Amino acid sequence: MNPSIRSVAACLLGLVLLAGTQAVHAQAAQPAAKPAPAQKPAPRPAQRPPQKAAAPAPLAAATDEQLKAAELTHFGVYECPTPEKLEIQLNPKTSGYVDVKFGKQSWITKPVLSSTGALRLEDVRGQVLLLQIANKSMLMDVKAGRRLADNCTHEKQRAFVPPADGGGIGIDPNKKQ
Repeated sequence: MNPSIRSVAACLLGLVLLAGTQAVHAQAAQPAAKPAPAQKPAPRPAQRPPQKAAAPAPLAAATDEQLKAAELTHFGVYECPTPEKLEIQLNPKTSGYVDVKFGKQSWITKPVLSSTGALRLEDVRGQVLLLQIANKSMLMDVKAGRRLADNCTHEKQRAFVPPADGGGIGIDPNKKQ
């Protein structure tokens, strides 16, 4: 490349770099643009009073099987190894349903007789299950997958004597307890 062309190219490159540097310095030297005036916040919608919890849906009418299962329930107080006690009562509002109370918690349950003869009191909201067999009952939190109470006994369960042949769990679904 010709030396004179090389020097012209170098001069042009220097001018371009100088122009870019001056532009940057000119922008930095300018006072900052004033921000746009702040807009007033949009008015808030009128606050509503806190809503009450929705009333529970009415319970379905009990079936004949459910009513028969409810008859097999041991009503009253169940003694547990822990200080808490289970209290089982008929639901005063809906026939065929049973109220289960443990400590400060309570649930409305639907009695179901299982094929093994055990009585299941299934929480209508799906949180707990009380399983009643001949000689004990247990309360389980089905959502958390753990027992809340075990070896709880009603006076009728404490009086239970296992059959001599060792068969079955002592509940006959065809016999009223």
